[in-house]
Amino acid sequence: MNETVPSVTVVIAARPAQAEVKAVAASRALDYPADRLEIVVARGTQPSVQRNAALRAAHGDLIYFLDDDSAPEPGNVRRAVERFRDPQVQMVGGPNVCPSDAPPLEQVFARVLASWLAFGPSRARYAAVGQVRETSEKELILCNLLARRETMLELGGFDEALYPNEENALMDGLQRRGGKLLYDPQLVVRRRPRSSLRSFARMLMTYGRGRAEQFRLHPTFGSALNFVPPLFCLYLLALLPLLTLTPLGKSCLLPLAFYILAVLAQGVSLAAGGQVWQSIAAIPLIVLTHLLYGFGFWRGLFTRLKPPGQPAPTEVKVETIPR
Repeated sequence: MNETVPSVTVVIAARPAQAEVKAVAASRALDYPADRLEIVVARGTQPSVQRNAALRAAHGDLIYFLDDDSAPEPGNVRRAVERFRDPQVQMVGGPNVCPSDAPPLEQVFARVLASWLAFGPSRARYAAVGQVRETSEKELILCNLLARRETMLELGGFDEALYPNEENALMDGLQRRGGKLLYDPQLVVRRRPRSSLRSFARMLMTYGRGRAEQFRLHPTFGSALNFVPPLFCLYLLALLPLLTLTPLGKSCLLPLAFYILAVLAQGVSLAAGGQVWQSIAAIPLIVLTHLLYGFGFWRGLFTRLKPPGQPAPTEVKVETIPR
């Protein structure tokens, strides 16, 4: 047995009746000693509960969280393990990138996700940005994330009252304890975006709702930027009354004019990188991103929440997969 490298457990959350779990085959292809790599699939209907169950059953020193459709690069685990030589490093993650053979509509969604105006610093979750660096929860994503098992257990794992954003709250907790989070742009998984406009729109509203619920349960200054889309939605709703009832009148249109210019500038920037038609198609979707995220955020401010730490009722089946 090779005791010179940390043991790693790959944790994959899947649906109860899901026959094919793409991440399992990709995990079997990881370049890491077979006796130091464990693959665990947790089947259920609430991913944060599933991952906690898998975390408790895992034997690895490090946990590699993947979504069921994540396809990690073969060298990811070896690359990430090197980052954990620093004992202060608690999590290491990288982007999930749209495969080059994805359908055209999904390629457009990928450009939106990776654009600065749509997602700000979180664009690093969908594109390789910059160099290896210490970061925050804004740049890391749970479909491609490694963490120390013991530290996660000490913190009680994921808050099961949250989905999504359960990982974001946990990362904030790790940093408050002095732990380091690292972003590695070369630690890549291939993963397709949503397949239809309807599912993409639902995802955006879910992201907004999840962020608002996270803020209610675990408020931090880091969430301040996420208030911009909901406030923008509020501005648009107030625009007509402002135009007709205030002495300043048309001056109320100035923020909207600056916004339109920013969206067009983002479109030009995307087109400069190639795929002009995809960049043009991305422009209205950037606006849609702000509106739907903002709507979801407002909804999340008023949803009924379980108290922090109270689990969601769900059955979970944990399977160890032969490599």
